[in-house]
Amino acid sequence: MGIFDMAGMLGNVKEMQAKMQEAQEKLSELTAEGEAGGGMVKVVANGKKSLVSVNIEPELLNKEEIDILQDLIVAAANKALENAEELAKEEMQNATKGMLPNIPGMDLDSLFKK
Repeated sequence: MGIFDMAGMLGNVKEMQAKMQEAQEKLSELTAEGEAGGGMVKVVANGKKSLVSVNIEPELLNKEEIDILQDLIVAAANKALENAEELAKEEMQNATKGMLPNIPGMDLDSLFKK
């Protein structure tokens, strides 16, 4: 491999790093919703796996329903975080599409996880 090939390869790595950084910054703008109880509890999370909002139908706000409400919030939050993780993964893959070689056996998904 000549010096020019190496320089080209390093340029591609820097470009990929820049695109991945840009995609990381966009993750806070991506939102995904999760719901439970037929939509009685809705939770929104962003692509950085942080909860953004929780919406609870008023009829769930009574002492007799507290156990159900707590379970529904957990279920909706987990679904929102799962959906946000999938969106984040897609965003990162799109950012590096065509830049990484397709090497059999190489797990690129591990690059996109915490």
